[in-house]
Amino acid sequence: MHTGIPRGAATLHRPAASDIQMHPAIATARWAYRTAPTFWKRYSEDLKREVRRAPARPNPGAWPDTGLHAAWLGHTTVLLKLDGMTILTDPVFSDRVGLNFGPLTLGIKRLVEPALRVVELPKVDLIVLSHAHFDHFDVPTLRLLESRRTTVVTAAKTADLLRANRYAAVHELGWGETAQVGAAAVRAFQVNHWGARMRNDTYRGYNGYTIDIGSRRILFGGDTAATTGFRALRSSRPYDLAIMPVGAYDPWIHYHCTPEQAWEMANDAGAEFVLPVHHQTFKLSSEPYLEPISRLYAAAGNQSDRVALDGIGQEFTIA
Repeated sequence: MHTGIPRGAATLHRPAASDIQMHPAIATARWAYRTAPTFWKRYSEDLKREVRRAPARPNPGAWPDTGLHAAWLGHTTVLLKLDGMTILTDPVFSDRVGLNFGPLTLGIKRLVEPALRVVELPKVDLIVLSHAHFDHFDVPTLRLLESRRTTVVTAAKTADLLRANRYAAVHELGWGETAQVGAAAVRAFQVNHWGARMRNDTYRGYNGYTIDIGSRRILFGGDTAATTGFRALRSSRPYDLAIMPVGAYDPWIHYHCTPEQAWEMANDAGAEFVLPVHHQTFKLSSEPYLEPISRLYAAAGNQSDRVALDGIGQEFTIA
């Protein structure tokens, strides 16, 4: 399993059949402790910890049908509205992300609640999923978002995790492929990461995306370590906004970029504004809680006004 921890770390594996035959709670506990005692200790500690409320709450109901509007709901979940079309990236609204055993989820617990609940979202036209890691592809959340009015764009060989017939359509994209969803042209590009949800499904894809709607352009970096691949995205038309991951780099530098690298890659692509994500929501790594955003501002220097927002629940608008 992956929830922001790279291959080779103390990750979880599927329980053995002999474990499943006993009481599910006992089987899960024995399996988790045997596989990753450090994880189990943290899981137990998390049971005593309350999830903090989001520091701000956006009001998407007040967004007009013109312009570009964005709200960071937590982790890599961003609510966008581009000239009237509503888009949601990597929606994760669960208190925990990980393996689901009925009502029990064995995985890491949020530090901060989502800035909005699912029932408070406007009608979502498009869901964009970068890859199948549990902290980006949360099946319980996606079940709540099922609608015949909503289209999903996801990475190659990940649609089997969805109940596809409950959406308007589901498009799997490989690198360089494009899906047209209403007015939106969504194109997948290669990032420096990997897509396996469990250790044996290494065939799953992983994407970043560009989204073009009329004159509006969005870049969604998904999850990535440093790469020169963003340079190939630059064109004569800049991206209005680049949604870039900035956390979980210590010690996972080979799988997650630093804030400085995120800033550089957004600049490589030709982005006007940068919306930093993948921090402040889950404890995935060792860097201090506010270090990613502090380092991003330092990297921006005298262009710090290009950092679109820095806190969960904040909004950003280009008229």
